[in-house]
Amino acid sequence: MVLYGLKACDTCRKALKALRAAGHEVQFVDVRMARIPPEQLALFYTKFGSDLVNTRSTTWRGLSDVARQSPALELLAQHPTLMKRPVIDHNGALTLGWKKDVIALY
Repeated sequence: MVLYGLKACDTCRKALKALRAAGHEVQFVDVRMARIPPEQLALFYTKFGSDLVNTRSTTWRGLSDVARQSPALELLAQHPTLMKRPVIDHNGALTLGWKKDVIALY
């Protein structure tokens, strides 16, 4: 199981702690430190579409109107903190976020 997120993200830390407590072996990937390969990012975008882009983030608010018009994959590659998180890859099954529906899966 791989959890993609940010070290400083409270939700990512909660998810990581809960998954490990449930007995899962979790590899944590900090998207700020270890850039996600373009093909992996494309896979995430194919699965989640525009939901993958966090338009409520500080990073998004800091972008110019012109930058916001860029293709989502381009934005996510340039600004990995724009990705909603966590993205969890469990044996090829991808989930986004850490809400009741996702928590129930694990």
